[in-house]
Amino acid sequence: YQQLGPAFCSGQPIFLYGPPGNGKTSIAMAISQALPGTVYIPYSLLVDGQIIQVFDQVNHVPVKAEEDPNRDHRWLEIKRPVIMSGGELTLKMLDLQFNPITGTYQAPLQMKANNGILVIDDFGRQQIDPQDLLNRWIVCMERNLDFLTLHTGLKFTIPFNQILLFSTNLRPQSLMDEAFLRRIRYKIKVDQPSEWVFKEIFRRVCENNGLEFNNETFDFLMRQCYDRHRIRPSACQPRDLVAHIMDHCRYHRQIPKFIPTLLKQAWETYFLLDEKEPDLAESSS
Repeated sequence: YQQLGPAFCSGQPIFLYGPPGNGKTSIAMAISQALPGTVYIPYSLLVDGQIIQVFDQVNHVPVKAEEDPNRDHRWLEIKRPVIMSGGELTLKMLDLQFNPITGTYQAPLQMKANNGILVIDDFGRQQIDPQDLLNRWIVCMERNLDFLTLHTGLKFTIPFNQILLFSTNLRPQSLMDEAFLRRIRYKIKVDQPSEWVFKEIFRRVCENNGLEFNNETFDFLMRQCYDRHRIRPSACQPRDLVAHIMDHCRYHRQIPKFIPTLLKQAWETYFLLDEKEPDLAESSS
């Protein structure tokens, strides 16, 4: 909270990094849900006689407000936009997309995300080179302006005013150079949880699933499973292991319980264990 709070309030780009399964995407979603207020966007823009569609039914959530007869109906009140993109992102999606059938353009992602958040999840796993993506935005982040081009060749500027949030489990230095790192003001590591935090996550997951959490079973899990096989816990694993227990008990028509036998079975079907570990292989067979 001490790091995320100031970063969020600044409105500056944020870079979340760290090992997978520890909440980077969840944090991004939580930040997006915390955005206050609403904004007005135009349904479309007219630039040099060309129509650019801005409103997107998938990413823009209209606000139901009382009808005002004096309202300019070319504008729509929406919740602050949250645009998320992952491995499907291409450079083409960051430029105007012309539809020759309708003769209109579709606004790029960063234009739809103005006054909101643009989340680039799994950064570094896109279909484009990370450096190409960063070069596309390096000037935009400096000037808060973006430059778009119509198919007629006309160039024009639009505001570049959103919180850019990058999330990755890759090594940051392998994705970007020092010039771009300097322009991302906040770099926050989302690391693996301590045992105390891991235990609290487990307790909450059990509570949400109607299971009675107990310290003895948790200690069994940490000593006999994690410590024994030298695996560091991740924040997503309590949810997944409890889900294994629930699935097993549902199939066998048993009452779900947080006990060592069910937890060990969930462990063996969740992790891809080394074949050199005969004890678990024999117990599972």
